[in-house]
Amino acid sequence: MSALRAPRRIAVALHGIEPATFERCALIRDWLDDHDVDRVTLLVVPASDLHPFHDRRPELAEWLAERSGGGDAVAQNGFQLRQAHPPTGLRRTITRGHARGPGCPEFVGLDDAETRRAVHAGRRVLKLAGITPRGFVAPAYAYTAGLERALAPSFDWWASLHRLFTDHGRCSSYLPSMTVGAGGTRMIGGRLTTPWGVRASALLAGPLLRLDLHPADLDEPGRIAAAEAVLRRAGRRTAVTYDELAAVPA
Repeated sequence: MSALRAPRRIAVALHGIEPATFERCALIRDWLDDHDVDRVTLLVVPASDLHPFHDRRPELAEWLAERSGGGDAVAQNGFQLRQAHPPTGLRRTITRGHARGPGCPEFVGLDDAETRRAVHAGRRVLKLAGITPRGFVAPAYAYTAGLERALAPSFDWWASLHRLFTDHGRCSSYLPSMTVGAGGTRMIGGRLTTPWGVRASALLAGPLLRLDLHPADLDEPGRIAAAEAVLRRAGRRTAVTYDELAAVPA
């Protein structure tokens, strides 16, 4: 067995799925099907405007059920994705020097109780929509110690930019992601690179290639071109979800 070559796989995650981005996300998912990516991890924002997503867009819940039945995994992408208000008092002190306020990742500067409430509320919303998520991804991969503590009892896995944590957060695999950036650049393991560098990195990637996509990618032709080049070079890889990665060692 040791002489056998490890299977070559690709794990694509589509971030930021909410009522306002539904059409774009559906287009991206169809585009991935065109590139023979038959399994994707769909990261759903439960209540981006503090209203359950399935109340705003029932057809989004139906689409998620259809995609899940076809092999996709549905995971929780925070609760509302972004902070609605700037932090004050102690939270302002905690977050000094970091992105904060309206539009910044929602868990930055929250205390443990606020974090737990947001995580559990999001999970309840998904369950009301008929979804029981096994995994969680923090908006912008912005984790705090309090968030990690809140995730362990409720999820089989959670993913950071560099790792997939399983077994209630005690074990992890080093799995750096490739994320589309402005102008067609990409983030590979936390470092920006050019579209050419992305293509070369995809060609030289190891057994698992992890690729992140976002609704805003459709606004930048360079992003889609870079992603398309990666997918062409990944044509012989088997698509897997994060649920599957959590169940089978990478």
